[in-house]
Amino acid sequence: MATASFDTARRGDGAVSAAHPPAIEKTPEIRPEALETTGPTSLVGLTREALKGRLAAIGVPEREQRMRAGQLWHWINVRGAASFDEMTNVSKVLKNQLAGIHTLDRPEVVNEQVSRDGTRKWLIRMPPTGKHDHNRGAEIECVYIPANDRGTLCVSSQVGCTLTCSFCHTGTQRLVRNLSAEEIVSQLVVARDRLGDWPGKTPPKGAFVPVDGSRFVSNIVFMGMGEPLYNVDNVIDAVGVMSDHEGLGLSRRRITVSTSGVVPQFERLGLDANAMLAISLHAVRDDLRNELVPLNRKYPIRDLLQACRDYPGVSNARRITFEYVMLKGVNDSDAEARELVRLLKGIPAKINLIPFNPWPGSKYECSDWERIERFSEIVFNAGYASPVRTPRGRDILAACGQLKSETEKLRARARLMLEEGIGAEGVYAVGHDDD
Repeated sequence: MATASFDTARRGDGAVSAAHPPAIEKTPEIRPEALETTGPTSLVGLTREALKGRLAAIGVPEREQRMRAGQLWHWINVRGAASFDEMTNVSKVLKNQLAGIHTLDRPEVVNEQVSRDGTRKWLIRMPPTGKHDHNRGAEIECVYIPANDRGTLCVSSQVGCTLTCSFCHTGTQRLVRNLSAEEIVSQLVVARDRLGDWPGKTPPKGAFVPVDGSRFVSNIVFMGMGEPLYNVDNVIDAVGVMSDHEGLGLSRRRITVSTSGVVPQFERLGLDANAMLAISLHAVRDDLRNELVPLNRKYPIRDLLQACRDYPGVSNARRITFEYVMLKGVNDSDAEARELVRLLKGIPAKINLIPFNPWPGSKYECSDWERIERFSEIVFNAGYASPVRTPRGRDILAACGQLKSETEKLRARARLMLEEGIGAEGVYAVGHDDD
């Protein structure tokens, strides 16, 4: 299915042509009703109710389903079991029944890249979901960002992205489909596998992980590929699985969902997921934000900020993060810093200033460091926390705004090189097709 056009060409004066405004959204190439499961399916990432449903389907009596589901849940989400044989307190009969139609398989890690700063980026291939996959599952990118006191996992919610933000690498690729809740959760499971972040496991040699005794993956940010609130059902289910205190055990206050501003879904996200909210803002005027984040034409700044004021649970203890990418000569003036402060008045907020991360073909440049510091100073003096996000993983295109699935950005020769283990430098040296 053809996607909507993506035209972010600017005139010489830097404005978007009124005759050819950028598309707001793209049409998915695969409709949900077209998805059809083939072969054994994995139990990894399922909700508790879905797990009970799988047990019911193989004839487990209703009176036993809750207990048996609890056993499986513990082995999958606490112990990190990769085989039914590991489940010592599950009957052999049930394990044989499950093994006949289910697995504990994870998505395939096609490639792992490790940055000089310890950031790790995984290219993950999901199992095929139907004939449309041509026996090749969808591919997404997932990034682990370690620090001394935490480990943050940046997960994807779509294959590609619905939106067309002009500064974002992911926004230049097609929207293929939404990820299921299981596929979202499986990114966390893969990360814990690769980092040895399960009881009794050890991290791989040379891995940079937190040293304070906490879990290696302690925070989740939905800031990878895709617009989470265009996949809100699956995102909410995934947050529920990730935050279950008898399973993967992450605090909902350590799970942040970043959105470009799909205003109608804010209330549901707050009530049903109770996750922290981050807003991809990037401009203080509608005319500029219409270009940088074309979704603004549907939900302008005024409506967006009112939805933030109304976000369930927002308080000084649960502040909303406003992300603001620093684009040289575009949105980084003193006047824009002061207007940002004025717009956010009354909203419990912190402002995350993000140095623009370049990517092949981008038309933007990062603001000079002195300009970023001046912008930050104005915001800070107005009483807002305004940290400047340290760029991480730039050398492997794992930084904010740089994620783009290898399937989309690499031509066949480069994709083959990747699968044979050649790193990012070799891949980008051969270029790519624009499709």
